[in-house]
Amino acid sequence: MSLEDRFDVPLVSALALREKAIQQNYRPIIAVHKWFARRPGTLFRGLLLAEFVDAALSESFFVSHQLHGRRIADPFMGGGTPLIEANRLGADVAGWDINPMAWWIVGRELEYLDLDEYAEAGSALVNELRTELGAQYETECSGCDRMVPVKYFLWVKTQPCDTCARDIDLFPGYLLATNARHPSPVLVCGACGELNEVADRDAPGDCSACGSPLHLRGPARRGTVDCPGCGAEKKFPQTANGPLEHRMFAIEYHCPSCRSSHKGRFFKKPGPKDLQRYEAAKERWLELDAKYVPDDSIPPGDESSRLLRWGYRRYRQMFNPRQLLGLELSCQLIAEQTNPAVQNALATNLSDLLRYNNLLVRYDTASLKALDLFSVHGFPVGLVRCECNLPGISADNGQPVGSGGWTNILKKYRSAKEYCLRPFEVTPGSRTRMYTTGEWIGDRSPAAEHADRSVDLTCASATAVDLPSGSLDGVFTDPPYYDSVQYAELMDFCYVWLRRLAQSAGETFARPSTRNPDELTGNDTAGRDLEHFTDGVSAVYCRLAEALKPGAPFAFTYHHNRPAAYRPIAVAILDAGLVATATLPCPAEMSGSIHISGTSSSIIDTVFVCRVTDDAAKHEVPRDTEAFARLVSRDLEQLRAGGVKPTPGDARCVALGHLTRATILILHAAWDRTSATSEKLAMVARTMADLPATDEIVTLCGLVKPQPTDVAQVDFLEEPIREPEPTPI
Repeated sequence: MSLEDRFDVPLVSALALREKAIQQNYRPIIAVHKWFARRPGTLFRGLLLAEFVDAALSESFFVSHQLHGRRIADPFMGGGTPLIEANRLGADVAGWDINPMAWWIVGRELEYLDLDEYAEAGSALVNELRTELGAQYETECSGCDRMVPVKYFLWVKTQPCDTCARDIDLFPGYLLATNARHPSPVLVCGACGELNEVADRDAPGDCSACGSPLHLRGPARRGTVDCPGCGAEKKFPQTANGPLEHRMFAIEYHCPSCRSSHKGRFFKKPGPKDLQRYEAAKERWLELDAKYVPDDSIPPGDESSRLLRWGYRRYRQMFNPRQLLGLELSCQLIAEQTNPAVQNALATNLSDLLRYNNLLVRYDTASLKALDLFSVHGFPVGLVRCECNLPGISADNGQPVGSGGWTNILKKYRSAKEYCLRPFEVTPGSRTRMYTTGEWIGDRSPAAEHADRSVDLTCASATAVDLPSGSLDGVFTDPPYYDSVQYAELMDFCYVWLRRLAQSAGETFARPSTRNPDELTGNDTAGRDLEHFTDGVSAVYCRLAEALKPGAPFAFTYHHNRPAAYRPIAVAILDAGLVATATLPCPAEMSGSIHISGTSSSIIDTVFVCRVTDDAAKHEVPRDTEAFARLVSRDLEQLRAGGVKPTPGDARCVALGHLTRATILILHAAWDRTSATSEKLAMVARTMADLPATDEIVTLCGLVKPQPTDVAQVDFLEEPIREPEPTPI
């Protein structure tokens, strides 16, 4: 038996679904640093065990294994999930990625770290920041008048009226908090700025301070706003002089003294002293001789051009002076570290901290917390933004209060590295951790009795990989999904900071940007089209397939809403002489993820299992709609058995996986890899077009055709996030 026979879709689906709901609880290593669209670790553990362990997956999954002598490769390592799972199982691993940030992140995930030294250094850093900046993150409690820590400062974008010179608050809505986690909805008065708790947000009444009517909707509407001074309609953003300014309009704070007698959260309108404290931070920043704050310009791109449209020309403009002050002081403290591994860890922490401490962070009015910059896979510029307490707040029990500060980042990173020393699984239907004693994650053994295993990470395109024939026991990877995520454009936001601190990166961080013309993502701005993507993926698949041992698996995950995005994958498999021996469904996303919420996007990946084999003709190729519908229905039933509630979008992606596999089987025998890329793509397109239509298959499975909608708005306090319509491939 092999992977195709032993993979247990219901079991792995149940595990993957729970993992993706709270991934840091099931795979804490994810907290080392943000990476995009990480696939579940449980999925790749399941794939590896199904291939290499001669037992039912339900028996092998929750016990320890050592795959010594196996060598596993990932040519698109990204956040490192396949490599981490293979390394944990004792295999030697080799990974490539063209993005320096991916190389750095996976390196930190697999780097041995003395946790005691790290904890001591982290505590010292936070204590020093609190000494230097603590007063900047305090306010007077409205109940007891004590000085207490601020969790979040809330700011609204403003634009001067070119008619009357009055600053216009660009509120799209006045709702600060719903009653989901607070006793009553809280609205901002558009006239005086007072915060009002109301019984009914749809009929809020009048302001308790000035008597003016309260409103749910704000004046800012899709790029226009009426000036409250002269009444003239104005367009925004007007960015001739750079990014728009901001005005602080609310504070959420934490008061330990009043907590027991206070219901809900602590909100207040900023007072004169709050504004003075911010101005003091601004003055101190202007006087500081900064060494680590980057001055890099923001190049245009499919995602980054949105920043340019809002007036951001340099990355440092995406932070306010208080944030820049705290980040610069943090960098100086990190640079003083003498332990290389500890310095690497803290530098990584600083890089990850950036996503919570910038001018694009939003405030979720339902969950009442900061939403990090990359909660969507882009640069959403909201009209209301949230400033976190950068040093962080610790409760009496030592647990962090609020999100986005150093205390949070340090705690998550420590948990991630503790998981490396004692990895665990959680059985379905239970929250009990089952430690797989004997397994560990890293480049160095945490105990003398364990045998080390090799970790070989390379920052380079895998299109140029040169491996000996028969040197790999398997390839397990998660390739780019054409144009779904612009990795380099997004990661540059962190990279321009990290490269100033990461002393051990050497020449790998010599480039000013992670952007590379050879990156395998579709990108209109860079002129990387479908043929570029196809050529690159094909070259990688060919290189790695040649290095596989006879019969070894080449397994990868993939999903996309557009059928044309599957054509390059089919070409790459055929060019490499591989046969798709199976397509397996598995949950890969969380349905509540902000970047897919309210859309027709699928949470289901197709796992393509491929091998170099000459028995393609032995595989039955479905031809009619009913045959495909039976395959898709079977997969959907297996997903349901794992707790998944498949949507039409999920069924569509499952169907596209089967259609792609059928296309590969049909074309395999007569395939000519020397043909022009355009001809190969056209041949795949024609073959797929001769097969049943995806929507017909989905409908026959009892599901209606998915209807795309706009991405759901997180709250009234921000501009709706509307992604551009997908361009035809």
